[in-house]
Formats: sequence, structure tokens, C-alpha cells
Amino acid sequence: MTIDNRIKAFVSLGNFLNQFSGEKIRQDNNSLNNLFYNDFEELIKVVHIHNPWFTEDNVRNAVGAISRSLNPELVIDWISPYLSDLTRAKESKHVAVIMAGNIPLVGFHDMLCVLISGNKFIGKLSSDDKLLLPFLAKIVIAIEPEFIDHIVFTTDQLKKFDAVIATGSNNSARYFEYYFGKYPTIIRKNRNSIAVLTGAETTDELSLLGNDVFQYFGLGCRNVSKLFVPKGYKFDTFYESVFSFKEIVYNNKYANNYEYNRTVYLMSNNPTLLDNNFLLLKEDAGYSSPIGVLFYEYYNSLESLNHRLENEFEQIQCIVSNSVAIKNAIPFGHAQCPQLNDYADGIDTMKFLIGLDIL
Repeated sequence: MTIDNRIKAFVSLGNFLNQFSGEKIRQDNNSLNNLFYNDFEELIKVVHIHNPWFTEDNVRNAVGAISRSLNPELVIDWISPYLSDLTRAKESKHVAVIMAGNIPLVGFHDMLCVLISGNKFIGKLSSDDKLLLPFLAKIVIAIEPEFIDHIVFTTDQLKKFDAVIATGSNNSARYFEYYFGKYPTIIRKNRNSIAVLTGAETTDELSLLGNDVFQYFGLGCRNVSKLFVPKGYKFDTFYESVFSFKEIVYNNKYANNYEYNRTVYLMSNNPTLLDNNFLLLKEDAGYSSPIGVLFYEYYNSLESLNHRLENEFEQIQCIVSNSVAIKNAIPFGHAQCPQLNDYADGIDTMKFLIGLDIL
């Protein structure tokens, strides 16, 4: 199977998935619809029964993000730096991918990288997300039948693999490092995303920041879990700007977490706690806030904050800000819209996979 065939298969997948994003515009001429349209539409609607965090809106958001990333021009731009390596003859390696299940289809990018790089994918699914990715794999195989020998999913102990990509908590990372230490590995740990505010943000910008905070109920590593704000910052405008997200509290799992955390903080008589009945703001030096809670911390200067963030980069997935003074910041509303080359933890997955051939 050539690299062109692999690219075309995933571009076709993206075209098919485009029908299931928020707009839900069915393409009457899509040849895959007779095989998969009705079943995938039904899966999107019922997967929340298996995992209540996977609401229909959140699944459609994830599917839409994948579809947009598989635009042919974007795929070619992503692949171009690796093209000379991808076109040469190479031995396919068996790559075991241990996936998280915090947000829908979070393991898709790893599967894409393994298959585009010409390797064989062994997927160890999270019990929280074991239905969606195998369905997408079935579609890819229908588009390009040669993939049938390159895709395996398992719930059993991993066997016969050459390399490992594992995503989990800091605790599970220690297990991964011990168990897979003799193999080439990418092991991802806990990371969180932050926003840096200057006080000059518009209500529209802060509303976009609401997407970064609330999408997927804040469960993703790219969700903003902490705000850095200047001394004396008033949160009134922030709360007003994110009020449109108030219905998030109607999700039982989110509401239970929010109520539990509010009770705990109120019992501790925390004087810095702010509450608008669906989001708690708590002054805290940590990065990883609980569900329903957004940490905040005051800074003295953007220069000193930049220095701190550089020193603590291993805890940070991405930074959202409109300030040009903040290094590597992305615009408000874009935290959950990563590009294909926005590799988790800043580790180039494609470079790693291509390099397996010469180990």
C-alpha cells in the first residue's frame, strides 16, 4: 500500500465524517453511506448509554474536529516534512497504542499516525471509549481493504509488538515505563491547559474561552483548567461572558461533581471561592482542577509568568491567550481544535514512528 493510498483513505474518511458534525448535512452521493451512515448516526446518539460523558453534542464535536483535520490540503501539509521517509520501502512495525478514554475518539490521532507512517496498529482501548474508534477503523478498511492486516483492537494483554505509545495518568506512566522499558516508547502523563488573561479581553473573546473550558465537560488535557490573571482582576465580565454555558449543569455527572466540589470547598471556608451556580473559581497554585472547578492565580508581570511557564512546560499541554507577550499561545476558542502537527506533550509522533525502521 502506497503512501498516496493511505492518504486518500483517510481523506475519504474525513469526507464521510463531515456529514455527522454539528451541521449534519448528508451527502447523497457518498458511496459509504449505504454501508455505514445509519449505523454511525445511531452510534453517535446512543454511545452516551455506555459512557454518560459522551453526549451526542460532544461526540459530534469530536467527529467534526477529525473531519476538518482530514481536509486534503491540511493532510498534505502535515505529511510533507516526512514524505521522503514515507515513500521509501520499509518494514512495518507493530505499534501498540494504549489509549485514554477521557473524551470521544481521543485515540484517533495515534491510530492515524501509525497507519499513515506505514506501520501496523494494535489498539488497546479504554473501557470508556471502546465503540467509536473501531467503527471508524471499519470504515477505513472498507475504503482501503489492505488496512485489514494493519489494524487490530484488543482488550487482552498486549503481545508481539515492537513499540508502544501509551497515554495515562502520572501513576500509570510509572507502570508503563517499568513494563515497556525495553521497547521504543512514547509515554504521556498528566498535562493541563491554561489561559492567560490581561484584563483587556472582550466579552466575545471570553465567550470563546468558555469553549476551551467547558467543551467535553473540561475532561480533555487541552481543556483550560486554570486562569492566570493580573493582580486586581475582577471576574464579573468573565462570568457574564460564559453564562451561555449554564446548561452544562443539567448533565447529571457534571452536576454531581460540581455539587460535591462546592460542598467540600464551602466546608473548608475557602475565602477565595467564587461561584455562579455552574462553575467554581478557586485560587490555587495547581494546574489540574476538578470537574466543575476552574483554578486561578494572580501574576505580577507577563515577563515573570512567561519564565515560570517555560520552567513548568512539562505540566502544560497548551496555552490560550490574546497577548502577543505570551509565548506559543493560541487564540481563544481553539484549545480543542488541534492541527495534525499539534502533537500531544510536544512529542513528534510521526518522527518517532518513522524512526522505528532504523532502530
